[in-house]
Amino acid sequence: MSQPKSEFLKILTERGFIHQCSDNEALDDLASRNEVIAYVGYDCTAPSLHVGHLISIMMLHWLQHTGNKPIALMGGGTTRVGDPSGKDETRVMRPVEEIEANKNTIKGVFERFLKFGDGPGDAIMIDNAEWLAPLNYIDFLRDVGRHFSVNRMMSMDSVRLRLEREQELSFIEFNYMLLQAYDFVELARRYRCNLQMGGSDQWGNIVTGIDLGRRMGTHQLFGLTCPLLTTASGAKMGKTASGAVWLNAEQLSPYDYWQFWRNTEDADVGRFLKLFTLLPMDEIARLGALAGSEVNEAKKILATEATALIHGRDAATKAAETARITFETGALAEDLPTVDIARQDLDVGLGVLAAFVSAGLVKSNGEARRQIKGGGLRVNDTAVADESATLTSADLSNEGVIKLSLGKKRHVLLRPN
Repeated sequence: MSQPKSEFLKILTERGFIHQCSDNEALDDLASRNEVIAYVGYDCTAPSLHVGHLISIMMLHWLQHTGNKPIALMGGGTTRVGDPSGKDETRVMRPVEEIEANKNTIKGVFERFLKFGDGPGDAIMIDNAEWLAPLNYIDFLRDVGRHFSVNRMMSMDSVRLRLEREQELSFIEFNYMLLQAYDFVELARRYRCNLQMGGSDQWGNIVTGIDLGRRMGTHQLFGLTCPLLTTASGAKMGKTASGAVWLNAEQLSPYDYWQFWRNTEDADVGRFLKLFTLLPMDEIARLGALAGSEVNEAKKILATEATALIHGRDAATKAAETARITFETGALAEDLPTVDIARQDLDVGLGVLAAFVSAGLVKSNGEARRQIKGGGLRVNDTAVADESATLTSADLSNEGVIKLSLGKKRHVLLRPN
């Protein structure tokens, strides 16, 4: 593609957001006239979105920033089916009440990135249950299903990979791509939507929606995907030893979120500054050129800017200061993540393995034992040598807490109540 003329595609190109596009030039023309109305769909499978969703949220932000209209589509309907893309086994079927609760708790994150309202460029949030839940199955098969080729569906990665691995693919999952394609048609008809964006694993579903729109008489539809990110060492972006990196503070504290970005690999700093901050490109170029020990300053800026986007500037600054106090002065910072425990547990003796599991620093007693053997667990900055040790009131600091540490960068305070 030649140099884009629209600000939207210029920004996405220079910041590394674009993986595939169905028609670069035609989409660029629309964007240059501020006529792009784009959506990204988010299924409600957990109480929070995670860092893996952040790249598409940033795409919606830049879309609106450049004068176009974003749609955040909540998957209240599609979550009842489950997207098989990238999954080796059938997703757990969640009750409607749980899906609704999840939807309500993930909504808030979008207000950090998008301006919602009734204006022509204001973002809107919609739930696809609005049109999917009332569907009559026979009518849907006749009006929509007839446009789908099973032969082509079998060739899609989400289906083909499961079959090649001899992993069961349920019939309800097989229908997911029909529903996602139909979402695109409904959004086109109701809101003049003309672009679907998503991760590269959604390309087949997006193209299917474009084709369905053509067959069902919509205006021209477009697809744009971003890369599925991995770190420089090949690890999947947003996954850590302790689980997903959640965007809601209830699932992951701002301090732990800041620490996730602070631990970015050196080779990823420049790339992540482009994708996950709003810093200008000349400042990113300066920070990305830092090497040696100086790269740590760039990591701190990345951590603070990324955290500010999700949790606000005050929380980001507080997290950075907590880290500075903890690591640079060796003092005990009051704002470290805190877990409440029953005081009577200390009276009888709280097993050190159970303490680290309760604090969320390890997932199991077995993992705690392995960390102890490698010298990875510390209580009040002293390495744990005995897996049968117990914590008592004698371990409380002057501040009335017990500091648990995994490695040098993860800390939790136990506070009896």
